Amino acid sequence: MSTDTTAPVRCFGTGDPLYEAYHDHEWGRPVRGDAALLERIVLEGAQSGLSWLTILRKRDGYRAAFAGFEPAAVAAYSDGDVERLMADPGIVRNRRKIESAITNARATVALREAGGSLTELFWSFAPEPRGTRLSTWEDVPAATPESIALAKALKRAGFVFVGPTTMYAAMQACGLVDDHLADCVAVDA
Repeated sequence: MSTDTTAPVRCFGTGDPLYEAYHDHEWGRPVRGDAALLERIVLEGAQSGLSWLTILRKRDGYRAAFAGFEPAAVAAYSDGDVERLMADPGIVRNRRKIESAITNARATVALREAGGSLTELFWSFAPEPRGTRLSTWEDVPAATPESIALAKALKRAGFVFVGPTTMYAAMQACGLVDDHLADCVAVDA
């Protein structure tokens, strides 16, 4: 029995059902809406220093802990909420990461109050499509001019934990760029 080594495969996530589902149904697909984008920014920041699978496994805990990422609700969190969250095993219990989620919710609310939105700001940095898919992960950049500019714009708007590499990961996750590799099953999805 021969196997076709040119058959499409997942470019990541194979072997864990949660990770496979994320790859197949979420990563690289457009995400819009302030709560949805706030969630992705918070989770990308929480991932710093950890595996993405760790964060995926805690995502439901994050959604519960952070009121479904409704910006106004999270923006109203107090020091007492930070202490409560520091004891929550459903999330990464890192004070700076918890406080950054609250800070970023407040920045999202401030954008709304100024007549804008996180969605408008975030998507204004979408680059032109590449036209061709990359072949290997070595070809995928860690940051781009657009992610650098997005990080700067978010920081000016009061966001934290939004460096260029983290924002490029968010751009990938939210469909601003499509970095599924050329032989990935997602090409035909």
